[in-house]
Amino acid sequence: MGFAELLFILVIVLLFFGAGRLPKLGEALGKTIRGFKDSMRSEPPARPPAQDEERRLPPGDLS
Repeated sequence: MGFAELLFILVIVLLFFGAGRLPKLGEALGKTIRGFKDSMRSEPPARPPAQDEERRLPPGDLS
């Protein structure tokens, strides 16, 4: 994409949302991207074992 295409997209966004809402949209987009990057860097949380799995009997054991 060249400069002309980016400028065209910016003008369309400006017309659609208005000048007053652009800073809020940029802030929301930045927070979303930052949250996504942070979640990609951190390790996934450990899942505690389900309570139902602890009480479940093996198949064929009726006691």
